Amino acid sequence: MTHAPLMKTPEKADNAAEAFSARTNLVGMTREEMQAVLQPLGIEAFRARQIGDWIYKKGVTDFARMTNIAAPTRAILAEHFMVARAGIRQDKIALDTTRKWLLRYADGNEVETVFIPDPPRGTLCISSQVGCTLACTFCHTGTQRLVRNLTAAEIITQVLVAKDGLGEWGTPQSKAGAEVRAGRNLTNIVFMGMGEPLFNYDHVVKACKILMDEQGLAFSKRKITVSTSGVVPKIYSLADDANVNLAISLHAVTDELRNEIVPINRKYPIADLLEACRYYASKSQTRRIMFEYVMLAGVNDSEAEARDLVRLLKNIPSKVNLIPFNPWPGAPYQCSSNNRIHAFGRILMDAGLAAPIRRSRGQDILAACGQLKSLSELKKGQKVKL
Repeated sequence: MTHAPLMKTPEKADNAAEAFSARTNLVGMTREEMQAVLQPLGIEAFRARQIGDWIYKKGVTDFARMTNIAAPTRAILAEHFMVARAGIRQDKIALDTTRKWLLRYADGNEVETVFIPDPPRGTLCISSQVGCTLACTFCHTGTQRLVRNLTAAEIITQVLVAKDGLGEWGTPQSKAGAEVRAGRNLTNIVFMGMGEPLFNYDHVVKACKILMDEQGLAFSKRKITVSTSGVVPKIYSLADDANVNLAISLHAVTDELRNEIVPINRKYPIADLLEACRYYASKSQTRRIMFEYVMLAGVNDSEAEARDLVRLLKNIPSKVNLIPFNPWPGAPYQCSSNNRIHAFGRILMDAGLAAPIRRSRGQDILAACGQLKSLSELKKGQKVKL
């Protein structure tokens, strides 16, 4: 079985990025799409399932290794198609074993992907855009201009690269296609990397469907979370189209403050956002919506604000993730004190809300929440050097 190699040098990453655009890439295609591109070449429709198995179950990138497909058919596949990964510009492992990949695509743009091990669970934080347009004032990614959306293929390749690096291929799966935890490090996917997923709605939903394909990557919808800062119309759509877990970057309990630190609130205020959350919750009675709340000293961390948060979330099945602010160069905020964070959390828990305090991971390699920012951005007219 052949896996794409880990490419840790800029030169190898550039070569992989060029290969990404040379032929039609089968990565990121659904089985129906594979059938559609194979049919004009005289390749039977059932081959799409076989090829999908090799790509999404076994991680194979070389058609010659697809041994249940006849040699003449493999030759046609190799002539017209490829199974490409993004190039790996950097591959860093933090002191706490958090791992961050800087990936380069065919056009030279780069994104970051982070794996957070927390046995028996392992979570991959993936990006949906190059840069971000939201400009949330506490987020490092928000200081990088939006370049473009990622395609479904570019989203899925982040998962494939991570599975390569973690040695995940060949893990046995149940008849229903659900993941088997034993021996599997990567169990959860969160769209919490660079970008606003719901501003790239079609590609994110397509990627979710590929992730949930029982004959392929086979992640349960309960193990996939899409995070949004509050693109209200698309929250309604996501409930109907994918119904994965939903996370809301809330961070404030008044429109006045949220307008300042999460500017999208000016278009979709808190009342409208929470109404969309109630609709989403109605589609899945057994799952809670996760509300993310970054703790900013003297800004949003008072006990009064904790009580207001309890009031806002009344009648919404909720879990509140309290996130200690992770510093980044030039950040305008400081993290709330440990005592303040715990006092805030106690008020929520006393009201019956689950309120875990997220442990910061990968800070030494700028892989923690709110710290992602690719090295490909232009800053003051100069390319940031590696």
